[in-house]
Parts: sequence; structure tokens; C-alpha cells
Amino acid sequence: MTYAAKFTKDSANPMHNPCLFALCSFGFIISFDGSIAIQGDASRPAPTSSKPASLSAPGEEKHLQRIKQLTFGGQNAEAYFSIDDKKIIFQSTRPPFSCDQIFTMNVDGSDVRLVSTGKGKTTCSYYFPSGENILFASTHAADPECPPKPDYSKGYVWRVEPTFDIYVAKADGGELRPIVVNPGYDAEATISRDGTKIIFTSDRDGDLELYVMNADGSGVKRLTNTPGYDGGAFFSFDGTKIIYRGAHSDTPKEMEENRELLKQHLVRPTKLELYIMDADGGNRKQITQLNCATFAPFLHPDGKRVIFSSNNLDPKGREFNLWMIKIDGTGLEQITTMPEFDGFPMWSSDGKKLVFASNRNGTVPHETNIFIADWKD
Repeated sequence: MTYAAKFTKDSANPMHNPCLFALCSFGFIISFDGSIAIQGDASRPAPTSSKPASLSAPGEEKHLQRIKQLTFGGQNAEAYFSIDDKKIIFQSTRPPFSCDQIFTMNVDGSDVRLVSTGKGKTTCSYYFPSGENILFASTHAADPECPPKPDYSKGYVWRVEPTFDIYVAKADGGELRPIVVNPGYDAEATISRDGTKIIFTSDRDGDLELYVMNADGSGVKRLTNTPGYDGGAFFSFDGTKIIYRGAHSDTPKEMEENRELLKQHLVRPTKLELYIMDADGGNRKQITQLNCATFAPFLHPDGKRVIFSSNNLDPKGREFNLWMIKIDGTGLEQITTMPEFDGFPMWSSDGKKLVFASNRNGTVPHETNIFIADWKD
């Protein structure tokens, strides 16, 4: 099945359906021209901790078996299981769209359906536990066109699109309604498995921080307070922990630079580390100290280990692999070894499947597709 196989009527007329985050959020891996965007810092020092306990030989991916490609062509990323593991929701830039829209498909790659409006840009989609509703961020209410590209005259930066708001819709894209409409950036939203809480990133208080709210958008509470960026958060399977990525300012100079960039809706993402905290924001701990672009963390159902993407082995910052680490920061292990990009991993509810995005098997340079594999411990 190619990426054009089976759409609903909305693919022919995306706006027939009145309805319908991070890179969950900024689209920071694949740029609009399809190139890998994170450049990294070639002069960065070697990792200061989290030394690999195991390093796979080239081509060896011992934890992944029976890898199957689910999409074919375009830029596909951020694929996440429904709670029953029967469906996958993901974002994709593919004809006729010029920037990301939200799609769903069966876990075998069949029945691909457009569920966003086809207008603006979307990001960070997620299923509610019931499977009856979905969550994502979109700019369509502000402008039906794609947002502008970042200003790279300022170096490598992400654009923190101020017109992103967070929406809920039926699983087929129907009955679209906003639950977060706020001046500035609101995106990167995911849901606890009991369906009661949503965590998201916002710049509403002058910095990019994590917030939690009830499933209907009420009761918003700020969880992080560190200068710099915090985002891409997921709840643990039992709902007691939150795993996320952070790019924090270490010096007054960095703080001032980041404040000025944020005023222009920009952020510099070349150094990201992983953090874990309690669901109420307490007991925060840094897991990695890799001094590179480390992102897309997801906790195993056992709550003891994290899978994520990082370019820590590539001095030029252009090659991303999947890695796994214990939540105490020990036992770093390389999971994928293919050239270019592997990212956005998510385990199924029983820990027996892994869905992820990769440049492997592409027909054109930097093509990114969704893959699923059996997981072997």
C-alpha cells in the first residue's frame, strides 16, 4: 500500500469535513524541503555521562524483529498507538498538502484517513483512551496557509508558531472543537492513559514550559519553571510520572539570548536532555547528560526504562538513532544503527511492539516513513 492508498472523501476535498503538538511540536526533524533539519554542534564535547552499556554492530538491531514499513513516501512522523494498539495516529506532509496534516491508519498500515482539516499546519496528535476522540494542535483557525519557515539568518532555530491551538475531535475528524485557545504557542499535547489529564507546552508565561490540565481544558496548572524550553512530554503507563525533553539556559547570556529569540517566536534546540518528574511536577530528575540533540522519550510499560532518539554518536549532528536508558540514567544502550534518522519511538501497551519513524528504505533522500517491529528484550 502506498501513502495514497485509501483516503476518505475528505482527501479529495479536505475541507468537506468541518473538523479537524514535540518532533512533537516544531517539526524540527524534517524541514519543508524534506531535509534533516537538526545540525547540532560539531564542536560539542563528548558525553559526560550515560556511557553506552551496549553498542550494536553496524546493521545489528537485536531488539527489533520483523520490521514492517507502514507508509511509503512523503514525510511521516510522530506515530502513536491507540490504547488498544489497533490504530495509529500520525502527522504527514504528502500531496496535496504543503505542511503536516494528521492521519490515522490501522496498525497494519491499511485504511489511511485524513482527520485534520487540510488547512494550516498540525502537530502532535494523540488518541484518547476510549479511542473515540483524538487530540492535536493546529494553526488552521488563524490562517489556512502553511506558517512561514524559521529565519535561519539567526542560526539554527525552530519557529514556535504562535497560532498553534489545541483541538479535540472525533476519531474520524468530526465534531472539531478547541480546548486551548490562547495567544501564543500551545501544542505538544498528550494524554494520560486514564483519560483525565493532558500535558502540553506553552509560552503563555513568557517561557516554554510544561502545563497540565483536565481533559476538557479546565484546571490548567504549570509544572516546570526552568529558564529555557521544556516539552515533548508523555505520561508513564501508570500515570505517576512524566518524561520530557528540555533545553535549559545555563548562563545569563544564554537566558537573554533565549528571551530575545522567543520574542520572535524562535528557540534554539541544539542541546536537549531528558528529564523525568512526578505527575504533579515534583521530584524532577535529569536522566541524560549527552550534550546533544536528545528528544522523543517514551517510557516502557514497566516504568523502568526510556526509549528515545539522539545524535550523540554523530559529531556533525546529522545521524539520529534510537537509544534506551534506565530512568536512573544508567545502562545506555543503542537500539537502531541505520544511517540518517530514526526517531519518535513508542511501545505498545504490552511492550511487545515498537512503532517509530525512520529514513531507512527511502526512495528519495531524507524520505521519512513509519515502521512497526516486534520488540525483543
